Amino acid sequence: MNMKIVLVSAALTVVSAVAAHAGCAFHDKQAMSCAEGSTFDPETSTCVPPASS
Repeated sequence: MNMKIVLVSAALTVVSAVAAHAGCAFHDKQAMSCAEGSTFDPETSTCVPPASS
């Protein structure tokens, strides 16, 4: 009986951890702050200076 409780508890812990990780669609997207005068380039994921005209 005790072994069943341990196994069920472990299974629920693993399932909840996987669900928490998978459910967060935006976990890799963070706010980016660039220095004044530069802008964020989403293609390179870096800050770039303004294009001169």
